[in-house]
Amino acid sequence: MNTKRPGCAAPALETPAPDASQTYSFCDLQYTESASTALAEEVALAIAFNGISQAVMLVTPTDLEDFIVGFSLGSGIIEDVTDIYDLQLTGEGSAQYAQVTIANRAFWNLKLQRRQLAGTSGCGLCGVEAVEQALPDLKVLPGAPLPPAEWLDGLRERIGAFQPLGQHCGAVHAAVFMNDQGELLLGREDIGRHNALDKLIGGLIRQKIPTTGGLAIVTSRCSLELIQKVLRAGIQTLVSLSSPTGLAVQWARRHNLNLIHLPQKNAPRVYSPALETQA
Repeated sequence: MNTKRPGCAAPALETPAPDASQTYSFCDLQYTESASTALAEEVALAIAFNGISQAVMLVTPTDLEDFIVGFSLGSGIIEDVTDIYDLQLTGEGSAQYAQVTIANRAFWNLKLQRRQLAGTSGCGLCGVEAVEQALPDLKVLPGAPLPPAEWLDGLRERIGAFQPLGQHCGAVHAAVFMNDQGELLLGREDIGRHNALDKLIGGLIRQKIPTTGGLAIVTSRCSLELIQKVLRAGIQTLVSLSSPTGLAVQWARRHNLNLIHLPQKNAPRVYSPALETQA
């Protein structure tokens, strides 16, 4: 395994869509001076599966196909990307629509879930009707070695190349993938932390990027729903730039997910596997 400090591979970046940010004017409290700045945009994306409305999510209007694929997998609607037969995007301005055709098996399971998500950018469990849906029975990962310390050196600065919208106007979260050589390959941004991770997972699937030995990096706080999305995607290691919740740590340990918090000024903190399992 390569243990030298990695750089970035050629970034798999796309220029943000023109409507991902717009310029707005502002003034001081006395209305004596004014200026303008770029702000991140958001749109309402209505998602229907086999003609049945399932969710309305507030998202940044970039990489929407990636988001829908990642959302479908990360929410447990599909088990594999082959369950998606067709995906059509329509709409304009702040109202966007996605019509997704999925396999009958997946659609039947979706109806059994009895979920109607009134989605927002801030809550990943809106509309869940039962505790069993919030705490699903997910497969335990086989386990993987922790990444070399060198891979995390200067990581906060290096992922900046994968945050063009965030650096331009702020107000967005990012999710980035590092491969098994410690190279940063792909990044996605969104106003919603769950949405950014969904977009990353969808991008990895659609671009057929192998995830074995790699890790996902999120700039947001790490709560349970992010753990669940990574588990469903089969990614073995999650690095968070903000602290995880206690429940997130419990689930990571229970499911053999490597969970690492990268504080701004301190050394990386490995929360999972727990220290006692490292003997």
